[in-house]
Amino acid sequence: MGLGTAGSFAVLAGTTVTNTGPSVITGDLGVSPGSAVTGFPPGTVIGAQHVADAVALQAQSDLTTAYNDAAGRTPATSVAGDLVGQTLVSGVYKSTSSLGLTGTLTLDAQGDPNAVFIFQIASTLITGSASNVNLIGGAQACNVFWQVGSSATLGTNSTFVGNILALTSISVTTGATIDGRALARNGQVSLDTNTITRANCATPTVSPTVTVSPTVSPTVTVSPTVSPTVTVSPTVTVSPTVTVSPTVTVSPTVSPTVTVSPTVTVSPTVTVSPTVTVSPTVTVSPTVSPTVTVSPTVSPTATMTPTVTPMPTPTAPGHGTNNSNNNNNANGNGREHGREHGREYWHGRGHGHGRGNCHGHRHVHCRGHGHEGPAPAPAPRPVNKNFAVTG
Repeated sequence: MGLGTAGSFAVLAGTTVTNTGPSVITGDLGVSPGSAVTGFPPGTVIGAQHVADAVALQAQSDLTTAYNDAAGRTPATSVAGDLVGQTLVSGVYKSTSSLGLTGTLTLDAQGDPNAVFIFQIASTLITGSASNVNLIGGAQACNVFWQVGSSATLGTNSTFVGNILALTSISVTTGATIDGRALARNGQVSLDTNTITRANCATPTVSPTVTVSPTVSPTVTVSPTVSPTVTVSPTVTVSPTVTVSPTVTVSPTVSPTVTVSPTVTVSPTVTVSPTVTVSPTVTVSPTVSPTVTVSPTVSPTATMTPTVTPMPTPTAPGHGTNNSNNNNNANGNGREHGREHGREYWHGRGHGHGRGNCHGHRHVHCRGHGHEGPAPAPAPRPVNKNFAVTG
């Protein structure tokens, strides 16, 4: 059942609220259309007080609606007299006259926290001293309603549970406690050292508990990891170095200069191309470590047969005198004579060394150290010299 704005009140009266002693009210206290509130202090209100204001007026209106709702609920189970010793489950219970409680009444929700208990009483509700309403099976005081057609009186030191919706008045005698509300539409509410706590329904637990499983909390990983930088390894080296062996030596001295041909060149040059650029960095697996083999190994032996111009066999040296008409000493260099070209005859004598290259049509007598004997003289031929030739 809904109480509307009347649900915020622990005590609400139509004409007046009176208190004796240190009563403690947990919840709002109000009166409307009356305007009298007495006994606070010594009474304490843990909540707001609304005296003849709009809030109290609206609360009275909502109380009337709730009262009529409770009175009209069906189907109802008939009850009468004294409820002592009874255990009742959720439902509507109707008394056509007064209803009383002199002992313990048990209300069993049978495990349903939303179970509602409504008592429809045509006349008065009177509880005895030390009487008790006991809740079991998950029953809640907020869901227990006592709709009283006239007035309600709670005995001294009694323990009462539920919301009293009385048409006229409510009297709470000394030491009585209420886990609920005392709401009177047209009359007064009188208190005497009482404890009244506004009953609030606990929020029902949703069972079973909804659990999202598994928890989606993945770590974002880029796979595979791109690492390391690509490096071409090892460095390509052509080995061994090509060397022409053995060294060619010409003896005696050869002219012109001997050139060993062709030149030995190792080709092609090994070049790693193109340059590898990786973006992003790429992992190369496995590591490339090739062995570079240059085949075949070039180690030629150069063989050369030089052209050698042999020297003429010289005439045996001897001693003698020059029979030439030329008294000049033939102290000369045979090489100089050897460079003369043409047809010429040369008789020489002298003290020196005769060596030279003889080319063309010429006859040269080269004498060595000493004197040589007479030789036949050919007919003299002109030569390009600065001195006369005599044979």
